[in-house]
Amino acid sequence: MATSIARRTGHGQTYAVLGWAVAYGGVRLAWSVGESPEFRQFGSDLLGFTGWWSVALCLAAAVLAVALDRVPTWRPVLAGAAWAVTGALVAAAAILLPELVGFLLFTVSPHFDPTAFASRLGCVTGAALLGLATARYQRRARGDCPDCCRTGRPGHRRTVPARWARWAAYAAVTGLVVRFAAQVAVGFDGVTQNASVIGLEVGLLLAGALLPLALVHGWGEVWPGWVPLLAGRAIPRLLLLVPGFGLGVGIVAYFGMGLVQLLSGSVSEFSDAFLWVAMSAYCVLGLGLVAGSGDYHLRTRGACEVCGR
Repeated sequence: MATSIARRTGHGQTYAVLGWAVAYGGVRLAWSVGESPEFRQFGSDLLGFTGWWSVALCLAAAVLAVALDRVPTWRPVLAGAAWAVTGALVAAAAILLPELVGFLLFTVSPHFDPTAFASRLGCVTGAALLGLATARYQRRARGDCPDCCRTGRPGHRRTVPARWARWAAYAAVTGLVVRFAAQVAVGFDGVTQNASVIGLEVGLLLAGALLPLALVHGWGEVWPGWVPLLAGRAIPRLLLLVPGFGLGVGIVAYFGMGLVQLLSGSVSEFSDAFLWVAMSAYCVLGLGLVAGSGDYHLRTRGACEVCGR
């Protein structure tokens, strides 16, 4: 029963990726063959993977989704290729991060382009679907429990954060400190001080300091005693996992693409030395969040009723 349900779920994820590839890939193909909309702010809706490259990404996602569904055994190269295409899709839509932050702060840029925003959302949707299909393939091909597909010794569950996760969390905090130290070194004269920028800075402080530490300490699982009304209660996992994975991946994609553009000689009002330090620090912050969130997920997920893992 569990195996048949897993198969139907896997087929459904494959069809979802194929449907996305046909729909979104069709739009990219039409824009590549004919005339694409005029995107004024950045000249394109996506970064790096524009024109026929975006069509190739959609085609690659479709082919990989079918392969993930058909290959019965573990193939690291296949999984690596699928994760690489997933990462490329996220990186292509990296501009989505500041736009979503703007929405959260109830501020919209005067250069906001609804068509570009919708295109980036479509690109990220494909990344999410392919990522889910890849994760399911890993569980199915590497696990030995027919119900949860997990590995490890039955009945054994880890409750203490892994050492590498702690180091990743502290590295994330260090990245935040280095980023703001670099800003202090060059000064704040060129930084626009308005409500949205101040809100973004406060959000970065919370995401870069509290969130990484909460992922690897006990107060990230149970509300501390100083929190009114909630003290002693369990913290919902998604309250940390959604911003942990979401911000982590978004920060790495956005500032990683910024580093790529810096290598290509893009022009900025800031010095190259400052940009290298600041963007690299942000990437360290994002990677630390992703690593800490991964360990938090593995450590706090519910036990399988069949194998006890």
